[in-house]
Amino acid sequence: MDWDKLRIFHAVAEAGSLTHAGDRLNLSQSAVSRQIRALEENLGATLFHRHTRGLILTEQGEVLLEACNRMDSELTAAQARLRDASDVAGGELRVTVPVGFGTIWLAPRLERLFTANPGLTMDLILTEVILDLAMREADVAIRMTPPQQADLVRRPLMEVSLRLYASQAYVEKYGEPETIEDLKRHNILGYSPGAQQSTTARDWMRDTLRIEQFHALTVNNYFGLLQAAEHDLGIAALPDYAVIGRPKIRQVAKELSSPPFTVYLAYPEELRHSKRVQAFRDFLIEEVATFQRLSNELTEESGAEPQPAPTLEPPLA
Repeated sequence: MDWDKLRIFHAVAEAGSLTHAGDRLNLSQSAVSRQIRALEENLGATLFHRHTRGLILTEQGEVLLEACNRMDSELTAAQARLRDASDVAGGELRVTVPVGFGTIWLAPRLERLFTANPGLTMDLILTEVILDLAMREADVAIRMTPPQQADLVRRPLMEVSLRLYASQAYVEKYGEPETIEDLKRHNILGYSPGAQQSTTARDWMRDTLRIEQFHALTVNNYFGLLQAAEHDLGIAALPDYAVIGRPKIRQVAKELSSPPFTVYLAYPEELRHSKRVQAFRDFLIEEVATFQRLSNELTEESGAEPQPAPTLEPPLA
């Protein structure tokens, strides 16, 4: 089978248009059309339904696209293994991470990773969507729940708890709550009903703090709630990774804290010996150790028991 025609078919299937595929491949629309017709004749199958809105795959086209996707995934994995044959961590590492954790905790620390590994680059994918690592939608994932996909190295990264925070200006204006009952008299910042990332916080506020009515604002991720709390809008339940080094806000109702939950690091088994993944993993180990020390200091100030730093060994699966 002609690999070049398959490459063109894959581009057309992804773009849904001969013109857009041609732009991506630097080919004319007529050249792309000829290659698709030749491929259909070679296979003895119609691959696309053609209509005014563009191109839609036929059932035979869906079968061929699935095969092309598998080949593309295998080629990407082979490229990664070839890059990782070197003793130096270099090339691009694609990391998927929730928006709040990625913007608040990870991104500000990456300068140290790049300084230690000057040949490394990163595509940081901030999303609440669970990307398929097996299909190489990303190389590494940081997740707030245990990864469920097969053939992954899954390791606990850190333990995180939620506490209540407000700005100093807000406390001076409205007073400082100390109990659950006190919270009823304050502006509570909440999590949007459809927010994926903040399910733990929303459940803790509803089930333990008995807060279901929010008085000021709801936001769909931790970063937005942190910004709102820092700008005096009210009291927010935030993970401790979000507040360390943030002098604009302070903990209130210090006796109240959620049960800890685990943040996980995951990557495909085939990348276990990748120099890029190893460099990122070692970087995380160092940063987590520093975070845990500061987190325990914060916990001790609140009078609770410090959390032991979780180990990255052995893997959970």
